[in-house]
Amino acid sequence: MRFRITRASGAPARTPSGDTAPSPAASHDAPRAAEAPLSARETELIRGSAAAVAPVAADMTVYFYAILFSRHPEVRSLFPPAMDAQRGRLLRALLRIVDLVDDPGNLTRFCDRLGRDHRKFGTLAEHFPAVGACLLDSLARYAGPAWTAETAAAWTKAYGAVAGLMIRAAEEDAAVRPAVWPATVVRHVPRGHGIAEITVRPDSPYPYAAGQYVSVETPWWPRQWRSYSPANAPREDGTLTFHVRAVAGGSVSTALVHRSRVGDRLTLGPATGDMVLDTAVFENLLCVAGGTGLAPVRALVEEVARRGGRHQVELFLGARTSAELYGVDDMLRMAQRHHWLTIRGAVSDEYTPGLRGSLPEVLAEYGPWFEHDVYLSGPPRMIVSARETLTLHGTLPERIHHDPFDVPVLSMP
Repeated sequence: MRFRITRASGAPARTPSGDTAPSPAASHDAPRAAEAPLSARETELIRGSAAAVAPVAADMTVYFYAILFSRHPEVRSLFPPAMDAQRGRLLRALLRIVDLVDDPGNLTRFCDRLGRDHRKFGTLAEHFPAVGACLLDSLARYAGPAWTAETAAAWTKAYGAVAGLMIRAAEEDAAVRPAVWPATVVRHVPRGHGIAEITVRPDSPYPYAAGQYVSVETPWWPRQWRSYSPANAPREDGTLTFHVRAVAGGSVSTALVHRSRVGDRLTLGPATGDMVLDTAVFENLLCVAGGTGLAPVRALVEEVARRGGRHQVELFLGARTSAELYGVDDMLRMAQRHHWLTIRGAVSDEYTPGLRGSLPEVLAEYGPWFEHDVYLSGPPRMIVSARETLTLHGTLPERIHHDPFDVPVLSMP
């Protein structure tokens, strides 16, 4: 991949020294300079200025959104009323881009996913130059001496590449599918411990693969999206079932668990994620689920069954207590129907018959797993620890699949 440099019309950005820097741009209709990759020097400047901003990054994001909404009030309606979570997403996205700035292949994949996902917010190509100009002005304000005309030019070039990739991905996506799918709640079953199984029926066919995740918007918290994994492989009737736990302070999850009812209308964003069966190389699969992380794993088990049970599946379920060992009875019934599925449950915080310990500890005891494709789903801390345990005992990192810990957003909510 070669970075495409674009320039937009409008006033140029200024560095603290008063020098002008090229305005960041994203519109593919803007005049283009010759294509060129980021140089080692440009990468160094971007990472150096990012490090300089890091101690005051929270203040910088507050300033960024303040000047964005002041200069371009028309974009405010695209964001949720409460901005705290949104500022965190911007930071995570920027950090990820800085991390990938010299890894064109992964940067392209990251930006492609962002571009496709941003369609659900109503993001348009003409929004990107405004966002880029405000971003560079914010960096200039908080980077101190690290911000020079040369640094501004490097960021302009990098932002132009990122925005161009996102716009291209959004345009290609718009040619083949809608931005969102309205859906109706058709079943709502409380499962205890703040968990509900919520089944929805989209108004039109909803394409996804078992193991992917879906962003959901509720009518009670407009423009606030949260991601959940369907707990089923694609069904003939088109319905999807989500396992949702009401999280303390979680407005969307609490509304879905305690407020939603049959007949309520939700909105689904596009399915995404690479934790799918087609990524498997080995016939042996190891699936590890903590809490409601069982949902995508259950969908993967259903998908193995749909394909004729050509894989041997070892499934480990984990929780702190036996009462929280969510969904084990359902999975045991599936194991009775399918000879290729083995279920083991483990608890970490109480003494019970059977396996005791955290999931990473139990995996180490039953391993090694170097001849398995591994699918991890659950709390990020569990995933990180399990991944370290597995790689330490010989599992190749590329054979370990899990969702990103967060779905970061670069420019829109």
